[in-house]
Amino acid sequence: MATDPTAAGPVTMPATAYQPLLNPITVVGPQFCAQYPVDLVIVKKVMTISDGNFAVTDVNGSVIFKVKGTLLSLRDHRVLLDAAGKPIVSLQSKMLSMHRRWQVFRGESSDPKDLLFSTKLSSIIQLKTELDVFLAANTKEEICDFKLKGSWFDRSCTVYAGNSNMIIAQMHKKHNVQSVVLGKDTFAVTVYPNVDYAFIVAIIVILDEINEDKID
Repeated sequence: MATDPTAAGPVTMPATAYQPLLNPITVVGPQFCAQYPVDLVIVKKVMTISDGNFAVTDVNGSVIFKVKGTLLSLRDHRVLLDAAGKPIVSLQSKMLSMHRRWQVFRGESSDPKDLLFSTKLSSIIQLKTELDVFLAANTKEEICDFKLKGSWFDRSCTVYAGNSNMIIAQMHKKHNVQSVVLGKDTFAVTVYPNVDYAFIVAIIVILDEINEDKID
């Protein structure tokens, strides 16, 4: 990724407390990996149910991703777009799934050959959310490739590599009085070095959808 501050892409922070992984975690694409921590801000318009209620920016407010939804559909369907509106991944829920399973495909595809990863709740009954993430090649799903733990209500979660304690991303509430007045929910995400930040954003969008299901 280019480090030129005038180039397109997220603003990154100096890697002082983070050590890059020896083997980069690339799920969506290598262009979404950086050798330093990437700080993103996710803004959700609380009072909006139409398309485009999610925006992902860098710390300076430049849009990196947008999320488009499909209304009046038999299944939940979201598309993660880049700043130019190009589809990056398609997120689709599986109908009648007790574990709230979601599948993520490349672009706007729903073809099994374009499956990148899938997610499901670790257990049906949970006090705090635990989401297991399985890469497409992990067809047996005996051990998850990644795990998200946290609470959407607290706007706090951590993404780990497999069942280990190795953190690859964290989300926390971003307190902003102006956002509350404007009817927006704002929170910050730090993606660790050499971790695909488009992959992390897709997981967080799924977490939001699962939370909306609980509210409904």
